[in-house]
Amino acid sequence: MNNQQPIISVSHVTKRFGKLEVLRDISFEVHQGEVISLIGSSGTGKSTLLRAINMLEPPTSGEIYIDGERITAKGYPLHKMRQKIGMVFQSFNLFDHMTVLENITDAPIQLLRLPEVQAKEEALALLKKVGLAQKADAYPSELSGGQKQRVAIARALAMHPEVILFDEPTSALDPTMVGEVLSVIRQLAKSGLTMLIVTHEMRFARDVSTRIFFMNEGVIYEDGTPEQIFDHPVHSATKAFVQRIQKLVYEIDSDDFDFLQIPTGIRQFCLKYNIRTEEETIYALVREMLFERMQAYRPITIRLTHTELTGVTALDVMVEHLTLSPLADADRKALRPRVKELIEEPTTRGFRIKLIL
Repeated sequence: MNNQQPIISVSHVTKRFGKLEVLRDISFEVHQGEVISLIGSSGTGKSTLLRAINMLEPPTSGEIYIDGERITAKGYPLHKMRQKIGMVFQSFNLFDHMTVLENITDAPIQLLRLPEVQAKEEALALLKKVGLAQKADAYPSELSGGQKQRVAIARALAMHPEVILFDEPTSALDPTMVGEVLSVIRQLAKSGLTMLIVTHEMRFARDVSTRIFFMNEGVIYEDGTPEQIFDHPVHSATKAFVQRIQKLVYEIDSDDFDFLQIPTGIRQFCLKYNIRTEEETIYALVREMLFERMQAYRPITIRLTHTELTGVTALDVMVEHLTLSPLADADRKALRPRVKELIEEPTTRGFRIKLIL
């Protein structure tokens, strides 16, 4: 049990938008050095909870304390709280007319009253920390999405916050840029910075967090360590969420099937789930299985799956009403060096070839 005074204390917070109750009677504490990831399906209140903590969406009822001060009290000077609680948004929110350096130094000079020389020195050090030392004089329009988000992180750090709130910091990024932002957040976690992170990146949440909130229907449905939440969830809803498997399925019943849709579907799937490096291999295997090794078999089902938590991607090829493997020894010999595992198994519908990539 942590006996220190919590940095953040949320007590019986509810948030309504008209008749819609987005947050329901939420209470928890955050202590120094904790890294808490908020996970759950879209629309379960994760982002609203962060915005309530920062008073961007003041609670309908309940209280929030920062360092023991009740920030929900009428007339509380919110600028004082926001010097302690930084926030990084999905959409960067950089000033387009300012350089990168100016974006970072503006608030410390205006709000913290730092001398301009000191603010610039600290900003340059932060840019180096996020890998953008060469971009100080660039404008946001000259940066990629990943670079903009790293600037936004540097800007939040420039205010010397006690806590940073990350509201889906990678959701607006091209999947090729997600890694560079997550890498910076990992470094901050190792440095001991207190953070609350709304994320859909399950492997990242497991690796970086000291604690996980699984949110469902406007409440913190389950609160525990990454091991508890991902390996031993108490509730069935938590288990279903963390074990979810994304899939792309094609049911091919004849040679008149529209095969031209398959490469587009694979490309979009790989882009969405950040497995672009697998795209070429996946399509080559699909084409090979459909038109070379198993061309004589119809109907046939192609299913591409990706398990978010483990990162395992697999290609299933199933032929209905078949009891024995359609692969010859030469097929197996050709396939095995290109996949991690080749599984051949009968199912209730037919026979399945599973290629683990």
